[in-house]
Amino acid sequence: MKIMIRKTAAGKLSVYVPKKDLEEPIVAMESEGMWGSIVTLANGWQLELPSMPSDTPLPISVEARKLGI
Repeated sequence: MKIMIRKTAAGKLSVYVPKKDLEEPIVAMESEGMWGSIVTLANGWQLELPSMPSDTPLPISVEARKLGI
């Protein structure tokens, strides 16, 4: 699914899912860098993000895979 990752004014990471008109903060990351790993959103969704360089500028739109149901 297409998502947009951005940094909020408070410096937290947030994911926007245009198809669902949903914006949720990232509350947990599987590894220190989010790229190429699984992130958990505040609503419980887990998304597998593509591998990208750690210095990738935000905001950015990427293709992520939703895990679970």
